Amino acid sequence: MTTPEPPDGEDPGRRWEDQETEQFARPLDDPSEAAGGGDPGVTAGGAYYVVDEPLPLTDEELAALRGEPLAPPLVPSRRVLPLEEEPSSIVQRYLFPTEKYRGEWRRHWIELIREILIGVAATLLMGYATGYMAKHNISSGVTIVILLWLAILVALGWRAADWWYDRFILTNKRVMLVNGIVTRKVAMMPLLRVTDMKYVQSPLGRLLNYGTFELESAGQEQALRKVDNLPNPNELYLRIVEEMYEPEAVEARLGRISEGEFDEDDGT
Repeated sequence: MTTPEPPDGEDPGRRWEDQETEQFARPLDDPSEAAGGGDPGVTAGGAYYVVDEPLPLTDEELAALRGEPLAPPLVPSRRVLPLEEEPSSIVQRYLFPTEKYRGEWRRHWIELIREILIGVAATLLMGYATGYMAKHNISSGVTIVILLWLAILVALGWRAADWWYDRFILTNKRVMLVNGIVTRKVAMMPLLRVTDMKYVQSPLGRLLNYGTFELESAGQEQALRKVDNLPNPNELYLRIVEEMYEPEAVEARLGRISEGEFDEDDGT
């Protein structure tokens, strides 16, 4: 068997191996073992190569070999956002002591788009009407228009306050929907009863990052079945699915976060 030679013009500082015998090639310390007349550049598998000097290890690689902890990456790979520590005062009263709070969300501001448009249109009409009536010396009409405009703003403000108190809540046991200011409504569904879940995003929802969640429970009608206009639907979907199927992963992540914060406070 003849010894393969390096290609013409090949840089002697580069390594070249026979592709068919690459897995069998090994450098030989003893030139007498070389196949091909004692050429030290030939391996037992018949591959010719020139041995390069090994590349030096970086500080991070040396730290990993010594078992030292590595610095956190600049861009975190976490697929879900950090969990909130404490529920708000609006939500706290609806949680029992052994229940573990996972997060709460207000509906997306798109929920108020109709009220925003009505407020802008009413303001423009009020300005035009009061200007017209003031020009024609209709003082009583100006007063009526301003009072109507204030009434519209009060109604829109009440609707905005209702949106503020409307919360979607996730715990380790259930999902909840709380809404209403004077008449409070609380709907909930145990996570163990959820048999199917999906979220839908329209083109506008994908642009503004909101969606509609639909939850099914054993084919029965539930109080909490469809929730419109929730923000960050992919984030919320991951939270719910992880809580349903991998609750120990949530607990483990919470433990790592707490330990990391403690170490950082200690300055270690």
